[in-house]
Amino acid sequence: MKRPELLIPAGSLEALKVAVMYGANAVYIGGEAYGLRAKAKNFSISQMAEGIAFAHAHGAKVYVTANIFAHNGDLEGVREYFARLCEISPDALIISDPGVFSIAKEVCPKIEIHISTQANNTNYETFLFWHRLGAKRIVAARELTLEEISDIRCQIPKELEIEAFVHGSMCISYSGRCLLSNYFTGRDANQGECTHPCRWKYAVMEETRPGEYLPVYENERGTYLFNSKDLCMVGHIPQLIQAGIDSFKVEGRMKTALYIASVARTYRKAIDDFMESRQLYEKNLPWYFEQIAACTYRQYTTGFFFGKPSEETQIYDNSTYVKGYTFLGIIEGQNKDGLYLIRQRNKFCVGERMEAMKKDGRNLTVTVRAIYDENGTSMQSAPHPKQVLYVDLECEISKQDKLEKYDILRRKEIN
Repeated sequence: MKRPELLIPAGSLEALKVAVMYGANAVYIGGEAYGLRAKAKNFSISQMAEGIAFAHAHGAKVYVTANIFAHNGDLEGVREYFARLCEISPDALIISDPGVFSIAKEVCPKIEIHISTQANNTNYETFLFWHRLGAKRIVAARELTLEEISDIRCQIPKELEIEAFVHGSMCISYSGRCLLSNYFTGRDANQGECTHPCRWKYAVMEETRPGEYLPVYENERGTYLFNSKDLCMVGHIPQLIQAGIDSFKVEGRMKTALYIASVARTYRKAIDDFMESRQLYEKNLPWYFEQIAACTYRQYTTGFFFGKPSEETQIYDNSTYVKGYTFLGIIEGQNKDGLYLIRQRNKFCVGERMEAMKKDGRNLTVTVRAIYDENGTSMQSAPHPKQVLYVDLECEISKQDKLEKYDILRRKEIN
């Protein structure tokens, strides 16, 4: 069996580096325009160049999203943008619009083109159509079952790759082709500006009684009519591989580095364990579910992979996430005095116990013995986000354990 690629999202240069260090074979990112995550931090051309160089130095690839549905006024900008991308050589462009595809073929003939899930790729003739035009890879629509994907694999050339989402948020609309955001707010989801009205709570107002809101009940449990659970297929790695999927894609370009590290590390181990032996994979299933539950998520489902989703794939009573851990910071280095340099994300204090996530799968319990600011001034707590700190951390299990660059500090939450 072919070892699948693990493809992880990144909304920032920091997230890209974390994804690579925690096991991604490839990372997909967005530029400052023409992608479907306009609210993400996204990358400047110089940041892209740095990220691509970092990934390549660690044996990973970088794909750039340009998957908007373009209007006439976008096309000249797309052409100029692709010309700049040619200079920094990403490994592929992710595209959904045929006009944008044509421009990419003309301007960047040496860069692979992957067809986005946004293009509604639901059958093998569609896969063959794009292949004849020169696409290297097709991202399967989320609405496909494993059986359908397996059938597509049998009908297309071996060199044409199949990519599929295996983890992350699910869109209520068909392959993301949603108009709710545009209708309610004027912000077009197909131009990258979705406001996620599928997560809102709804009521009914009768025309002759303005201001009198009547509750809407899909059933007795609540009124979040479109609020899907998140996709999670870490417990079904064998079926995904046997269906012939070449790349396992994770959704989440707006997620934190903690989320990226947790998902990448878990799926990396699950894939590697299965490729070593099915028995090892099955033995470690509890660990995968324990680690993936540490992410921020909306409850999990298997989406369309095993048939049409039922009412059990929706959340009716709220739109909030389950939060397992709070992100505290990333180890960026160590000074001559043995203090760890971090850029703090959330408040922590001297004497606090926290967890240090390591790339090899271990989670070490550490105690904060002292905190200093950049000037060496002692502090009892670190209340300011993104503050640069030097922290004395002691591992509780083994005093010989050393923290390393890219280890992530987190606090377990009590729900």
